Amino acid sequence: MNSIIATKRLPPEQTVVEGEGIISKLHESILGKILSFLPTTDAVHTSVLSKGWIHVWKSITGLQFNDALHPLGKKMQKEHFVCFVKKVILHLANSSIQSFSLCLTCYHYDSTLVSAWISSILQRGVQNLHIQYADEILFPSCSLFSCNSLVQLVLQMKCTISVPIFSSLPNLQNLSISGIRLVSESSNYSEDLILNFPVLKVLEARGCEWLTKQNIGIKAPLLERFSIAIWNSLSNKSHKSAIKIFAPNLADFSYGGDLEQEIILLNSASIHSASVVIVADEDKMTNVGKLGFQVHKLLAQIREVKQLKLLFYKVLMHARDIFTHLPAFSRLSYLQLNEVTGEALLNILNNCPILSSLVLQNGVSESNKDHVLTSASVPQCFLSSLKVFQFKEFNVREHELLLAKFVLANAAVLEQMIICTAFWLRYSEIDVEKVKDQILSFPKCSNLVMIQF
Repeated sequence: MNSIIATKRLPPEQTVVEGEGIISKLHESILGKILSFLPTTDAVHTSVLSKGWIHVWKSITGLQFNDALHPLGKKMQKEHFVCFVKKVILHLANSSIQSFSLCLTCYHYDSTLVSAWISSILQRGVQNLHIQYADEILFPSCSLFSCNSLVQLVLQMKCTISVPIFSSLPNLQNLSISGIRLVSESSNYSEDLILNFPVLKVLEARGCEWLTKQNIGIKAPLLERFSIAIWNSLSNKSHKSAIKIFAPNLADFSYGGDLEQEIILLNSASIHSASVVIVADEDKMTNVGKLGFQVHKLLAQIREVKQLKLLFYKVLMHARDIFTHLPAFSRLSYLQLNEVTGEALLNILNNCPILSSLVLQNGVSESNKDHVLTSASVPQCFLSSLKVFQFKEFNVREHELLLAKFVLANAAVLEQMIICTAFWLRYSEIDVEKVKDQILSFPKCSNLVMIQF
C-alpha cells in the first residue's frame, strides 16, 4: 500500500517537468492552433520558453493584432508595432491563415502599409477577417473578391471598395461592414450590379455609401438576417440606385435611415420579425409626400411579419398622414411604436386584426383629432386578441388618459396593462397616486386585466 501511495505522490518539480514534456511532444501544427487563441504578441513571446519553442509561434493559424494591447504592461510604440506585424507576417510558416484580426485605434498608419498587410493575408486564403481602423485606406478590392476562402468578413473602417460587375464570395456566411463606400468597377455598365453570396446567412451594413449608377442586387438564397442603416441625407451626393435583396429564407429584417435610397425585398414573405427606424431630415422636407410614399412602400414589403418595431423620429411633424394608407398586417402579433397620435394608433390597430401585444415606447402625441377615441369603432384585435398593453413614458396628459380609458373599456381579452410614468413626474407637483386611482376606476371590459404601474 505504501509503495502505491509513493508512486502517486510525485514531487511538484517532477510533475511540472513531465507536464512540459507532454506539451512539447505535441506536433507543431497542434501547438500552432493552441497559440492562435492568444494575442499574437503573447504567442510570439513563447519563443523564450526554451530552444524547442523558438520557432513554434510560426505555426500559428490565427493572428490578432491590436495596437491598444500593452504586452508586459508597457505600451508598444508605433514603430515597434509596425515592425512586429511585418515580422510576423513575413516569417509565418503556414501558407494559409484561418483568422486575422487587425484593430488599429492608437496611431495613424500609412495607408499603403495597412493595405499591404490586408492584401497579404487575403492571398493566404484567410477564412475569418476582422479589420477595425478609423482612417482612410486604399482597400485591395481585387484581393478581396478573389479570396474564395472567406467565411466571416467584418470591416469597420473608412475605405472604398470597387465591386466587380459580377462578384461572388462562395463561402462567405457572415458579412458585417460599416463606414464603407461601395463603387462599381465599371461606370459604363447599365445592368444591375450583382453580388452573389450562395451561403451567406447574416448581412449587416451600417453607415455605408452605395455609390453606383446601377441598381445593386444581392443574391443570398440562405440569408436569414439582414440589417441595414443607411443615411444618405448626410451626403451631398445624389443616390438614385436601389438595393435589391433576393433572399427567400430571410427571417429577420432591420432598417434604419431616411429612405433616400430604396430598399427592395424580393421574396419577403418569409420575414417574421422586422425593425424599421426612420428619421426625417428637416432640411429635406420639401417633398413630404415622397417620404410617406416610401414608408408605405417599405411596410408593404414586410406586411407578413409577426413582430414589428416601428420607430419614427421627427416624422409625424412633417407627415401626419403617414399612417392613413397602411397595409394590412394580417399575421402581426407584437407591435412597438414610439411616435404616434391617438388617431394614427387607431389607423394602425385597424390593420392588425390578431395583435396580442402593443408597446408604446414614448407615449402618444397630441393631435387636434384625438377626440375620435370617444366615438371610434373598436379595432378587431381589441375584441379577440389584444392581451398586453404597455404604455411607456406616460405623462398624465388628458389625451393619454383618454387612450388608457378607451383600451380598458374595449379590450375584451386584455390581461395586462403596464403603465410606466415619465421620469420627470417624480419631481412635479402632480399627485401620481391620485392618477393611479383614477385609472384603476376606469370601466374594464375584461375581467382578467391586471393594471401595473
